[in-house]
Formats: sequence, C-alpha cells, structure tokens
Amino acid sequence: MPALHRPRRLVPGARAAVVAPSGPVPEDRLLAGLDILRGWGLEPVVAPHVLDTHEELGYLAGTDADRAADLQRAWCDPDVDAVLCARGGYGALRMVDLLDWRRMRAARPKVFVGYSDITTLHEAFADRLGVSTLYGPMVAAADFLDNARAREHLRATLFEPETVQTIAAGDGARALVPGTVRGVTLGGCLSLLAADLGSPGARRSARGGLLCLEDVGEESYRIDRAVTQLVRGGLLDGVSGVLLGSWAECDGPDVRNLLADRLGGLGVPVVEEFGFGHCRGALTVPLGVGAELAAEDGSLRLDVPALS
Repeated sequence: MPALHRPRRLVPGARAAVVAPSGPVPEDRLLAGLDILRGWGLEPVVAPHVLDTHEELGYLAGTDADRAADLQRAWCDPDVDAVLCARGGYGALRMVDLLDWRRMRAARPKVFVGYSDITTLHEAFADRLGVSTLYGPMVAAADFLDNARAREHLRATLFEPETVQTIAAGDGARALVPGTVRGVTLGGCLSLLAADLGSPGARRSARGGLLCLEDVGEESYRIDRAVTQLVRGGLLDGVSGVLLGSWAECDGPDVRNLLADRLGGLGVPVVEEFGFGHCRGALTVPLGVGAELAAEDGSLRLDVPALS
C-alpha cells in the first residue's frame, strides 16, 4: 500500500473552511470552536449550510445536496487551505456519491480533518483523490472545545507536524499482540468501515496497512459483527498491524475479549487503548502516511511529518 500525497501544513493567516457533512451543529458550540481557530491565527470560513437541519430528517445537517455542495465548494476553492468538519453524527454515507470527484481531483490538495462519521470521507479521499487526511477533533465537538490535550495535538499536527512525528499513546496502551511492524495508516470508525464495504469506490483491501479502529455506543455483539464483516469481506487480508482506539459507551471488558478473539489470529501486532477517536484528549492520527508501529511501546512513528 503506497503512502498518499500530503497536503501542506498551515501557517498563521491560513483560511480554514468549516463544513457539516453529517449531523446538525449547535450554534453555540460552533461559535466557540471558531474562536479557538481564530486564536490559532486561522481565518475561519463557515460554509453556507453548516447550521442547517433537514426539515424531515432531524439527524441530518440539511439536505444531502447542500452538504455535498458545501464540502465540494470548500475543497475546490483555491483560497482555502484546510477543510475542517464541524461534527460527525450521521450523513456522510448519503452524500459522498454526490461529490464531483473529477473536479475535486483537479483542485489543490489541502488539509482535511474529522473523525467518527467522517470516516466515509477519509476513505473516499484516499481512494478517489490519493490525499492523506487527519483523523482528529472537530470544530464543534466536545473534545475540541473542552480538552486542552486534544486541541494542542491537533494544533501541533496542523502547524508544526515534525513535533508530533512520533505519536505516543501513553500509559493506557497495551499490546494485545506484541511486535513492531511497518505500514501505511488507514481506517477510522469501525461501523462506518463496515457500512462502506463493497460500495462503489470503497477500499478492497488493507494489505500493507496499519488499520486504525474505534467506535462509540455499540454493544459487543455489534462490534463483533462489524469486525467479522471486515474479516469475511477480505479487508483485513494482508493487514500489517492494528491500532485500537477508544470504545466509549461500549460494553467494557467484553469489547477487549471479542477484539482479542477476532484480531488475535491475524498474526500481526495489535495495540489497544491507543487514544484516538471518541475519548477525552483524543490524538490526531494521520491517515495515508507510512509509519512504524511498536505495539509494546504504544507508539506510532511516522516516516515523514503528517503535512509537508
């Protein structure tokens, strides 16, 4: 699996478009997040439909067409340096095929940040644009607003990526399967990866990859079912290693047991509690970048900084 093209790092004065590809965004949280961006020296550009709510489906931030248009306009705007998602929720699966990928390929690659439901777009950007992205905190999400560690790791990744070229999970990380291995990072939210499997443009294989998995609010049997679907669908054939992030509001000890059961037989290093996803102080993990995973140390050393 080859590494993807890295966008340029941000500098003070860079313009950062804020979009809502999935669920509706509370205005007070958006305004608070925009203030943080301005404090970093960025110039936020809020997409027209960020504060929309679908008239009939209240779990969506406006219509599929409007959410897709906001994202496409931001990505194709030559004056925009980064596209930051406001929040996750649900909805990216509904709009990803409405994007004009030909036009987006013709645009200058730029920073793209989000997690959770945004996994669908990370995968699409990798497959259809060949651009690396950042799996990290979102502008109107709780961790970005309330947790200094999460904010600082994202800020460093955006502006000084060489300072976080080694991502250390901390004391909570444990090796389910020990070992050190190299590969290219990919993945995100487990349920979204499973939902995308087999769809047009979806990744067929994680061969040679370091697969990142996390989720939120799922019962153990649902997590088991999603991982089993990835195994049966062939996505894990040839995977080099697995990083497990947070499993917030999931079924506690059962999750560890089922992940050990489902992933332990792959014969590759697996590390748990790596500290990305739906957790306090979530780390920003670049996707599409070559790296070395040391399971016992709970560390991911990128071959190059996340951004050029």
